[in-house]
Formats: sequence, C-alpha cells, structure tokens
Amino acid sequence: MSKAPELLLAHHLKTLRLPTFLREHDKQARICAAEGLDHVRYLARLTELELIDRETRAAQNAANNNWHDGQCALARACYRRAARTKARQPQTLQIN
Repeated sequence: MSKAPELLLAHHLKTLRLPTFLREHDKQARICAAEGLDHVRYLARLTELELIDRETRAAQNAANNNWHDGQCALARACYRRAARTKARQPQTLQIN
C-alpha cells in the first residue's frame, strides 16, 4: 500500500501548523473506531486536544516572557487555567 496519503496529510498538517493533529490523529482514529464514534466526534477530540495544547504553550510562553506586572499576572492566570485544562482528557459529547 502506498504511503502517499499519509505523507500528504503530514505535509498539510505541518503547513497548517497543527502539531497536535499530526501527533494524535492516528491514535485518536483507532480509539474512536474502537468506541464506535463517528467522524464528527473524532474531529471534536482532535480539535479539543489542539486547543488544550495551544493554550498551554501560549501560557508557558507568556509566563516565560518578561512582561509588565499586569501582563505577567494575566499570563500566570492563563497558565494555571491551561494546566487544569491539560489534566483532563477530551470529552465525548453526549447527544441523546
């Protein structure tokens, strides 16, 4: 079987700067398939993971920069929120 689709996907995800998608898409696809989840829930999990990682990186970068006191306080608050968010796993939406 050709590796072309995987290589093309990896290239597109790198170009779009979606590192979490690149790292997690295969693993999440297997998990969702095993759980019988549809493509929408699969994409929701990937996007949630991407957002969590971006919030965490942004908060870490902000905390590492030497900003003014008000901005540092905001960065610390964002970092704490991101750390709490990072601890949780993506949740599956329950639709009745």
